[in-house]
Amino acid sequence: MDSLKQDYVKKRKIYRDIFFKSEDSIKKVLLALKVKHFCTNCKDVCEFKQAENLLFAKLPPECSYKEWQKEALSKLKNEISRDIYVRLQQILAYREDFHCEKCALCCNFACSEFSPSELKQKADNGDKFATQFLSVFIPYENIDEAKKIYPEYVSLLEAKYGDTESVYFYHCPKLSENNLCNDYENRPDVCRDFPNNPLAILPDSCGFKPWKDEIEVIALSLHALLEIVEYYIEKIEKAFL
Repeated sequence: MDSLKQDYVKKRKIYRDIFFKSEDSIKKVLLALKVKHFCTNCKDVCEFKQAENLLFAKLPPECSYKEWQKEALSKLKNEISRDIYVRLQQILAYREDFHCEKCALCCNFACSEFSPSELKQKADNGDKFATQFLSVFIPYENIDEAKKIYPEYVSLLEAKYGDTESVYFYHCPKLSENNLCNDYENRPDVCRDFPNNPLAILPDSCGFKPWKDEIEVIALSLHALLEIVEYYIEKIEKAFL
């Protein structure tokens, strides 16, 4: 538990540092676009606003800086977002260089923020992931059963949230006694693609743990960039409403 908790605290600090650096880099890119636009019609409206606040401001139709907002929005949507997506796909493609070691933790210990009833509702509404997840996993009867599989992680969640009521634990009943899948050829994508999240917590026994450790800082950077880009897009789009 201590090593897992220390690792979690360390990652939070790394992510915080990466986030602020990423935000600065995004700001510089967008502010560099501003120099091509000059406010000529409404200085009384915007001259006292700081540049980053001006980017999110509701400007008059005649304001020249509205073109800057449009250009910044296009840059975020069509260039920066696309670059993040490409780099994430490269990370996932690199995962193919690593292999499952049959520790079966992913089969015995699946976590979700959604309860079984919530997952069923999502599946009924056409959610592909929820449908696949429910085709494989069933919930543990109680938290003590889940603790037997990965006690360190359950303890970490309890320390982080105060309890584990907001997390649900599942397992696959198709797993054999020798940690092999009894329906391996028909396993869904939710199993074939594991782990599809480079920031997931993986135990040392997992064959994909070296992959995760190697690309984690890059993945954290891309995650931070994605959060910032989505925030900026939302704020700029609201300025046009």
